[in-house]
Amino acid sequence: MFEVIGKVNRVLGPVVYAKDVTRAQMLELVEVGEDRLIGEIVKLKGDQITIQVYEDTTGLTPGASVYGSGMPLSVELGPGLIGSIYDGVQRPLSEIKKLSDQYIHKGVQVPSLDRRKKWKFVPIVRTGDEVVGGQTIGKVQETERIEHSILVPPVVSGKIVQIVPEGEYTVDADICRIQTNHGEKSLQLFQKWPVRQSRPVKNRLPSDLPMITGQRVIDTLFPIAKGGTVAIPGGFGTGKTMVEHQIAKWSDADVVVYIGCGERGNEMTDVLNEFPKLIDPRNGRPLMERTVLIANTSNMPVAAREASIYTGITIAEYYRDMGYHVAIMADSTSRWAEALRELSGRMEEMPAEEGFPAYLPTRLAEFYERAGLVETLNDQTGSVTIVGAISPPGGDFSEPVTQHTKRFVRAFWALDRDLANSRHYPAISWLDSYSEYVEDIAPWWQKNADPDWAELRKKMLDLLQREAKLQQVVKLVGADVLPDSQRIILEVCNLFKNVFLQQSAYDKIDMYTTVQKQVKMLRIMVTYYELGAEAIKKGSTLIKIKRTKAAAAIAKMKFGVTNEEVEKLDDLLEKMKEEMSGLGKLSF
Repeated sequence: MFEVIGKVNRVLGPVVYAKDVTRAQMLELVEVGEDRLIGEIVKLKGDQITIQVYEDTTGLTPGASVYGSGMPLSVELGPGLIGSIYDGVQRPLSEIKKLSDQYIHKGVQVPSLDRRKKWKFVPIVRTGDEVVGGQTIGKVQETERIEHSILVPPVVSGKIVQIVPEGEYTVDADICRIQTNHGEKSLQLFQKWPVRQSRPVKNRLPSDLPMITGQRVIDTLFPIAKGGTVAIPGGFGTGKTMVEHQIAKWSDADVVVYIGCGERGNEMTDVLNEFPKLIDPRNGRPLMERTVLIANTSNMPVAAREASIYTGITIAEYYRDMGYHVAIMADSTSRWAEALRELSGRMEEMPAEEGFPAYLPTRLAEFYERAGLVETLNDQTGSVTIVGAISPPGGDFSEPVTQHTKRFVRAFWALDRDLANSRHYPAISWLDSYSEYVEDIAPWWQKNADPDWAELRKKMLDLLQREAKLQQVVKLVGADVLPDSQRIILEVCNLFKNVFLQQSAYDKIDMYTTVQKQVKMLRIMVTYYELGAEAIKKGSTLIKIKRTKAAAAIAKMKFGVTNEEVEKLDDLLEKMKEEMSGLGKLSF
């Protein structure tokens, strides 16, 4: 498959220059030197090429051979992806560990999908049927939860000449032969797809279905739609990774692809150790039965970090094409951008802002635009939702990666260091965050949760804005000088922050909140303010309002009412109305 196309001329870290090159293509997959290091052609100039190598180039010398494959950098897509742990170029780390010691050896090559394991294949088409690209020809039960559709590659169509009967086959066994316009084509249980090319779809659909995460500050205040894009910027220690962990665990996505892109090794180790032990709360099965992990830590070759993002999004698109809703966690895109900057510098390209390459916005756009809710080629509905963490140096949101990302995402969950320092998690700022999906998904909430959801949400956000302005006065002269009509705003917002926005990942009741419980809690908070403000108008005092049984019950409701007992919140609402209305009358 590989043949010599040139000789190494110069080595500059992960960037290798070669000369006397023949038959080379842009973005072609190559192998370099005796160790057959994996690389990709990123620049062509006459008979010279520039190669981005995804492994350590120590010991590589001028004169070494460059081997061309004639195809672009691609990933293997088929049964066995779920539950796997890969590096940035889809090498299975569990298999590599068996061939290596403490470190990954250079040039080690292991198939991405296990060639020995057999899968039970059930065909759903017959000999003589006409098939087109993206059509399902059979099924494989990959995990208890994931039924894996064996798809015709998008670029293939024709008549089935032969298809194997139901039985067990390895991923590289020929299961089908199709007569195309260019001759016969054999299909296996897996296919290859270039990572930098998005997989085709039939139609793009409006993102009007919310991705439910069970995290109240997200679902209620700053929701994201299935097929949407969101950025999570935050300085060191503000909880970006924990937010993504919670979404990976609790979101109603069918498949989760987690990319540890340039993260610290100890942090990624925690992910690799923790995820296999987690139990999916919906079916009691291990969470790894719907998860693919891509680990590319900060001490791994920087070029592979740049490729890991594309590897992850291509795997996500593949499961989307089967009709699944996929959530992809990119942690973090800042480390990916830093890889671009380093490679760009080594290739002596003209730098732009803060040394990042001028094409940084283009690369970010290409990545985030691969999200979406779509109608697939086989007439199913699937989605890819991208959750991208950003690690701005010093928590400065004005740096280029954060600013350019804001142009291409429709939701922004800004993490606040002060909240994190005060142990308020998730540390998502209710003043700096936003979501442009609210109008799109409001009909779903109104139908499935509460017809007044959008209005209740708006009232609460208005209160939080008013409270922020009052806090400026409080800092100057103290809260005692404010009238009760304003102090109740401070009281309700403080209660809302502690009871609703703050959520414990370690409490069995509080770690996940259904949409029904969320909207009832929200209604109680808004009603508490409205009744309290009305009572104050009638002559009551804030002290009396704070001493009511309703106020004490509200403070305990997130721990005291389970997701299965939401009717108790209806009782609390009625008792609160009765008590608060009586409070106003007693003041005269």
